[in-house]
Amino acid sequence: MLIDMTTYPLPVTDRRGPAQTDAQDRRRKPLARLFLGEREDARWLRPAFWALLAVTAVVYLWDLSVSGYANSFYAAAVQAGTKSWEAFFFGSLDSSNFITVDKPPASLWVMVLSARLFGFSSFSLLLPQALMAVGSVALVWGTVRRTLARVGTTTANVGALLAGFVVAATPAAALMFRFDNPDALLVFLMTAGAYCTVRALPKGSWKWIALAGVALGFAFLTKMLQGLLVLPAFGLVFLFAARTTWGKRVVGLLIAAGSLVVAAGWWVVAVWLWPAESRPYIGGSTNNTVLDLVFGYNGLGRIFGGSGNGGGGGGMTGGTAGGSFGGSTGLNRLFSSEMGLEISWLLPAALIALIVGLVVVGRRHLADPARAGLVLWGGWLLVTGLVFSYMSGTIHPYYTVALAPAIAGLVGTGGALLWHARDRFLGRIGLAAMIGITAFWGWCLLNENSTWLPWLRWVMLAGGLLSAALIVIGSIPTLRKLVTVGVLAGTLFGLSGTTAYALATTTVAHSGSIPSVGPAGSSSGGMGGGGTGGMPGGTGGPGGSAAGSDSDDSTTDDGSQQGPGGTSPEGMTGEAPEGATGQAPGGTTEDSDGASSDAESGTGLQAGGGGTGGGTSTSSALQKLLEASDAEWAAAVNGSQSAAQLELDTDTAVMAIGGWSSDPAPTLAEFKAYVADGDIGYYVSSGSGGGGMGGGSSTASAIQEWVAANYESTTVGGQTVYDLSTTK
Repeated sequence: MLIDMTTYPLPVTDRRGPAQTDAQDRRRKPLARLFLGEREDARWLRPAFWALLAVTAVVYLWDLSVSGYANSFYAAAVQAGTKSWEAFFFGSLDSSNFITVDKPPASLWVMVLSARLFGFSSFSLLLPQALMAVGSVALVWGTVRRTLARVGTTTANVGALLAGFVVAATPAAALMFRFDNPDALLVFLMTAGAYCTVRALPKGSWKWIALAGVALGFAFLTKMLQGLLVLPAFGLVFLFAARTTWGKRVVGLLIAAGSLVVAAGWWVVAVWLWPAESRPYIGGSTNNTVLDLVFGYNGLGRIFGGSGNGGGGGGMTGGTAGGSFGGSTGLNRLFSSEMGLEISWLLPAALIALIVGLVVVGRRHLADPARAGLVLWGGWLLVTGLVFSYMSGTIHPYYTVALAPAIAGLVGTGGALLWHARDRFLGRIGLAAMIGITAFWGWCLLNENSTWLPWLRWVMLAGGLLSAALIVIGSIPTLRKLVTVGVLAGTLFGLSGTTAYALATTTVAHSGSIPSVGPAGSSSGGMGGGGTGGMPGGTGGPGGSAAGSDSDDSTTDDGSQQGPGGTSPEGMTGEAPEGATGQAPGGTTEDSDGASSDAESGTGLQAGGGGTGGGTSTSSALQKLLEASDAEWAAAVNGSQSAAQLELDTDTAVMAIGGWSSDPAPTLAEFKAYVADGDIGYYVSSGSGGGGMGGGSSTASAIQEWVAANYESTTVGGQTVYDLSTTK
């Protein structure tokens, strides 16, 4: 991953050096160059890079298990994969392979391999995610450094270090690289694709651009079409900036397209060829096929709504915009609600860097690497950002972590180019604008959570504006040194807000399927989260009310965070959803201190509270009952979330009726056949046919009615349970 990230294609130093042939002869060996850098580099540059990676690793790995199993939905699938290679391959929720999760399995593969190597635990589950943060920082560093090498070694290195730091200091990254959702692997693979694309440019290498296609192919197997949003930028950069003939560029793109199709399609074809009756049902699909998942629930349905996706503004209730589902569509979406807190700290600076940076490079050759870097990161940011801003289907704020490398790349690349052009008024005014606007926007974000570090927002605002003023004043020839002072100070002040918020995020336990950023006890309803606020100061700002919000409760008193603040949609309470009662099957809900209110509560690993995605525990009585079952599925329950928690607490296979999104599996006839064959031990009731995500379907209700009519019920640990081996 880190091999030969150092030059593009040969270093250009800040000091006069020997002829190019002599420079080539004097280059260190690859391994020495990796650790020590080039001989012409300042001695501190490469140690600074390794220090950045070390600090990132410490911050992201420290107290990694604070969130427990985080999202129990994916944690249960990882647990299943440690017991069954078939469950590993398909991404099954349970080890008996009834139904898969609603995403392709690539991210699960990585976590399962870690769990098989180190044993299944919270740490082994989240370890790969944290390491992907370190890898993403390194890849962004390597990509930016290569595109900037021609403006000078020191400038290129500093710009690359800044870009890498921005990735690590993004709150959305601090959240998702310590969580078990697929987004960590998605970002790592897209960043790897960007690095491979830049590596392909100097000689128009078809091998490197093919590797970029492979990376995006596996990004597709991580989160389907979202992994391809960067494809236009990568293709455009290679087509116009590769140093080879037009014909070879086209051939290279065709090879890359073929490698992408193979990398993405082999698993899809394998599932398609596998007899449906001998594999799990494809969760999230309506017809048990991966293609339906691609173009429906996880594809076009996300963009245009429908196919099991609630509107982006309405959440699951169809009401007004809610913080947990991204807020109202429009260009201000990324700046408002929880999204603003997760990703927008440096977004204005990135846009300024893109625009002014392109002006600074002027009419350079199309193959100029600095221009290529701006187009690559800018295309990534604009395409993905616009899709996120206007998509009408389900979108969660943490999706914005996919923008972190692009923002970091633009800040590092554009900032370095403007610094290189600081003798020009355009360069100075661009730097001042980046710093001043970042300080003001950071003040706006911090001001909405005024009880947390109240001094920080004022220090950031005053320091940033003063630094910007020094840069402008430095236009006077006799005061030119003020530009350097202003840039150095402004960088520190500008990064203070996002860094502090990211660090605070790493200290808080996060659970559920909609985690949020920020310090313990903060509310994240968001600016305009209820569709009424918009910009800072409106109803529903960070830390304020979220009128009309469709989001989960933000925190519990133990400081854990489950999702943006505001009122919850039906079935999406701060406790594991369980129909009308809101009680997890077989479990008692936690009180405000995170402790169970039932003396017989189980010992399932807590993730700091409820929230969609886990946090409730199973009663010890129900645990013993299910653990004693020798059926293929110890129990059946409505909904994937309820099933996932039971699996984690009892270490048994549990059938999730209806899956995550009210999937038509199993039918009543199929369920009757399973029961007749003795494959299901117990049915755990979920009140009035609910049961969390997927549990409210008509099929689930029909099954529950049939079970209630034909089998005797008993109360186990406060939960209604039916023994399916004994009829009335």
